[in-house]
Amino acid sequence: MAVNRVPVLKRCRSLGMDPTYLGIDKKSNRQLKRANKKMSEYGLQLREKQKAKFIYGVLEKPFRNYFKKAQRMSGMTGENLMVMLESRLDNVVFRLGFARTRREARQIVDHKHVLVNGKQINIPSYLIKAGDVIEIKENKKGSTRYKGIVEVTAGRLVPEWLESDLEGLTGKVKELPKREAIEVPVDEMLIVELYSK
Repeated sequence: MAVNRVPVLKRCRSLGMDPTYLGIDKKSNRQLKRANKKMSEYGLQLREKQKAKFIYGVLEKPFRNYFKKAQRMSGMTGENLMVMLESRLDNVVFRLGFARTRREARQIVDHKHVLVNGKQINIPSYLIKAGDVIEIKENKKGSTRYKGIVEVTAGRLVPEWLESDLEGLTGKVKELPKREAIEVPVDEMLIVELYSK
């Protein structure tokens, strides 16, 4: 499996985004030194796509597949794409506060700690639906790992489309998110323009 091993803060700097969107509290003091080059239209579009891929931890081929699927759905392609990325199981685990970062959420799902509607799911890209109940396995709930995670994520705001119980490590998807509820610094229209060339 391909893994992105680029240092997170370095990648955030090059994409011009804040690491807090990834659940990381660190700040980089270094400034990106670019010789006042004006970015081309293609460069801007490419950067937005790279930002979305980096935030959600999706590689190029699956990302392209999400885009094709979003085109086939009714409504705006860009919004459909963002809603699909946001409703991935690893992202929902992160949003519910069961993981500090999306990478950790992906690992938790991979290690078979997550139940969706009582069934064990170990596919990070599994798309959740409205009404799904997501919880951490009963025998894992008491582990020191989750106690540490809950301490860190207790103050984090859970989006309105989710309902989270950090004590019991369970959560419910009230509805699929609308674009306005997705707080990521990505302009999906530029991604649509890039792929429709």
